[in-house]
Amino acid sequence: MELNLPNNKKLILFDGVCNLCNASVQYIIKHDRKNMFLFAALQSEIGKYIIKAYHIDTNKTDSILLYTPKKGIDYKSTAALKIASHLGFPINVMSVFLIIPAFIRNWVYDYIAKNRYKWYGKKESCMIPTPKLKSKFLG
Repeated sequence: MELNLPNNKKLILFDGVCNLCNASVQYIIKHDRKNMFLFAALQSEIGKYIIKAYHIDTNKTDSILLYTPKKGIDYKSTAALKIASHLGFPINVMSVFLIIPAFIRNWVYDYIAKNRYKWYGKKESCMIPTPKLKSKFLG
């Protein structure tokens, strides 16, 4: 499998069964005014391909990844904040937290990620996009 993503697009890989992740995807879609983001569940074929290609340990990173064709993968809080930086005011202001060292940001991120199923719940299967949104999702 080869990932041919246009250079102007970024791929967000998310936990397809996580309610918090799915709500975040819906928020990003609504605020992605530049139509920059595409999406794939970590559980999808593309998700599995990227996990394998980048040797990602899903025991340590299992909730959000940002893939950019020329830059590769961003993980955890860096991925979330880089995504936020493209969503317009006021959410883009959160990118100021990128000045905080990643090990500190990721401590907070990991705490939320570890508890996301308990706090927000979990689906039995990945979300199925509506026909209108299908073009934003990769298999």
